[in-house]
Amino acid sequence: MRPLIVPGILSVFSVVVIYLALQLKLSPPMIVGHSMQPRSFPIFLMVINLILIGILAWECKRNPPKPIELEGITTWISISVFAAFYFLTTYADFFIAIAVSMFVLSTSWGEKRRHVAVLISVTVPLTLFLLFDEVLKIRFPRGLITNWYYG
Repeated sequence: MRPLIVPGILSVFSVVVIYLALQLKLSPPMIVGHSMQPRSFPIFLMVINLILIGILAWECKRNPPKPIELEGITTWISISVFAAFYFLTTYADFFIAIAVSMFVLSTSWGEKRRHVAVLISVTVPLTLFLLFDEVLKIRFPRGLITNWYYG
C-alpha cells in the first residue's frame, strides 16, 4: 500500500486541476475561432498525467521500490538554491537568479572546472534573454538587468 501513496497524491492533484479547469467559462467562438478553449489544455495535460500515474502505480505494484537512503549535503544545497532562486527573482532580477543558481548547482553537483560553470551560468541566461526578447518579442519583468537593458 505504501508505494501507492505518491501515485495517489498525484491523482488527487490531477483531478483537482481538471475540476478547476472545468470551472473556466467557455470563450466565444469569435475570440477562439477553431482553436482550443482555454480550459482544454490543462484538462488534456492532466489526462496524460493520469495515464502516466496509472503506469507508475502498475509498476510500483509489480516491482515495489527499494527503501531510499538519506541524501547528502548536495540535496540540501539544491533545496536551498531553489529557495534562494525565488528571493533573487523577486528582489534582484530573473537573470541574476538563473546565473547564480546554475553556478551553485553545477559546482555542488560535481563540476570541478570553475570556468565551465561560469561559462554555462552566463551563456544560458543570455541566450534565453536574447531568444525571448529579440526573436519571440516577449519582454521580461523589470529587475536590475532588465531595467538597465530596457532603459
